[in-house]
Amino acid sequence: MYRHLERRLTESVREFLQRAYSLDLATIVIEQPPKIEFGEYALPIAFELARKLRKAPRKIAEEIVAGIGSVPGFERFEIAGAGYINVRVHRAEVAAALAADQIPSSDVPPGKVLVEHSSINPNKAAHIGHLRNAILGDTFVRLLRFAGREVDIQNYIDNTGVQVADVVVGFLHLENKSRAQIEVLAAAPRFDFCCWDLYARASQWYTEDKQNLQARATTLHAIEEGNNETAQIADLISTAVLRRHLETMDRLDIEYDFLPRESEILHLHFWDAAFAKLKEAGVLTYESEGKNKGCWVMRRAGTSKTLTTEDTGGTEEDKLAEEDQKVIVRSNGTVGYVGKDIAYHMWKFGLLGRDFGYRKFYRYPNGHECWISSTNGEKDHPHFGDVAEIYNVIDARQAEAQNTVAESLRGLGHGEAADRYTHFSYEMVALTPRCAADLGYELTEEDKTRPWIEVSGRKGFGVKADDLMDVLVSSARKEVDSRHPELSETERATIATQIAIGALRYFMLKYTKPSVIAFDFKDALSFEGETGPYAQYAVVRATNIFRKGGFDADTFSASGIDFAQNLAGESGNEIWELWLTAAKTSYVVSQCIATAEPAYLAKHAFQLAQLFNTFYHRHPILAEADEDRKKFLLATAAVVRRELIRVLAAMGITVPPVM
Repeated sequence: MYRHLERRLTESVREFLQRAYSLDLATIVIEQPPKIEFGEYALPIAFELARKLRKAPRKIAEEIVAGIGSVPGFERFEIAGAGYINVRVHRAEVAAALAADQIPSSDVPPGKVLVEHSSINPNKAAHIGHLRNAILGDTFVRLLRFAGREVDIQNYIDNTGVQVADVVVGFLHLENKSRAQIEVLAAAPRFDFCCWDLYARASQWYTEDKQNLQARATTLHAIEEGNNETAQIADLISTAVLRRHLETMDRLDIEYDFLPRESEILHLHFWDAAFAKLKEAGVLTYESEGKNKGCWVMRRAGTSKTLTTEDTGGTEEDKLAEEDQKVIVRSNGTVGYVGKDIAYHMWKFGLLGRDFGYRKFYRYPNGHECWISSTNGEKDHPHFGDVAEIYNVIDARQAEAQNTVAESLRGLGHGEAADRYTHFSYEMVALTPRCAADLGYELTEEDKTRPWIEVSGRKGFGVKADDLMDVLVSSARKEVDSRHPELSETERATIATQIAIGALRYFMLKYTKPSVIAFDFKDALSFEGETGPYAQYAVVRATNIFRKGGFDADTFSASGIDFAQNLAGESGNEIWELWLTAAKTSYVVSQCIATAEPAYLAKHAFQLAQLFNTFYHRHPILAEADEDRKKFLLATAAVVRRELIRVLAAMGITVPPVM
């Protein structure tokens, strides 16, 4: 509702400027007044126009107020200070529409959106850093769908990379396991935990003797070549770990539609097709001398050109030129990660002329099918790829690789596709020194003074995602058991899970993406302040009001309420702020999508819960003697409850019946 009114205000102001001054401004800035009693919107436009029109800002503001005319949904325009225009809406009209859940229609951009997230190497258990990626990606999917977009969710699986090779090396060279023995282990619960420890051991083995690295090189080559015993063992391991990853993410209600694997990108010759196009377009050049001799390279984004010794005469500038080159194909003929990623993204946009085979891989409890790439797939399958927009949820350390992919698209003449390619970047999740110490890691004196300790999969240093969720659920279960012993075992287990997952998802979402999260069990387990359980409890509290009063919160009717009277005066201002905040759900969702920043939604949920709790304590609803006033207060609680449930759902958080 708030977003709809803002658009209407923007259109009215733009129309007036064209009519009165023959001006067509690309952007009309609309602000929010510092206090609710000043109005719902503020226009600083008079200050922007002062120089163009050669008039005082207040004079321009007076002309706008006098000439803009009546705008549906708005009560009046008022001049403030040296030229601000405060705008007031018809509170009663907006409240009635909000109570009736009237959702104005909006334009939905055409085309399907592809969100790729998680993309965990299938070599060991998922950890807390992967949780941030998956929760961010899943929430963004929910936001897009809230806004009416069609979305495909993909999870890229690097099943032929060095990380998988290291686990294969661990099984074959450190533990001397046969394929049959590995199959038995892979079928056991939490096989990914076993691989977690083995991966760290293999990494340590390499440091003990450089000769051991030859085992990695041989294994990696065999995996990439395929059709051999080593490749089959790698496929066995990566597939078993992948299933565990899907089970882990399903605990968070995170699902995927398609799992494209690097093995198919290689075996279906995606790269060969992309390589031919890149060479033909001159995006890649062959280096015949220098540090990158024998390589196919692409200049790094932001550099003017790929220089050669002919340009520089072999001077110091030549060294700088080599540093500005991104090697796509190594001198031994193997293609690097970025090259395969370029081919993959050409497929995403429908620019490659090739497609995967598809087969069903994982069925979620709700019946949703997750498909995986294959060389020989099933005939009937959904259509993947050929999308209008792409969002890649990948941490900030991959910015250069992401820029290279985008620039390759531009070099191929697909500038529009590159413009619709977004690196959904975020910072890492680390541990507080206290958390690291609690986990048993030895810290130096310097470590103890740092704001965070970076995790390391190669060292086995970090928090496994399943372990974290187990601890959170266990902690929540203790609270639920003590407060609600009358409930059944199943009910208490379900409620504890809802609270724990709500706490975890909110914790990962409340920080803006550029913020490093210093994870600490104490902070994540807190149910007070800016947390998921705090917002959940606001919904439960609202629900209890209706239950105690004998009303149905979901079907409560606000018909017959005198909104104008109840929203007037100082008391009305206080409650109106709550209504206005509740009206901003779609506005905040659009803000999150436009900026690719879900943290705004977490802030909105917290603000709405805070305002409702203040309202709850100030107004004893069921004790209100005036029936019209009582009905108005109930309508307020019903609207806030509904919007909080929607906001939390967009964050992937469900609300338990009790807390």
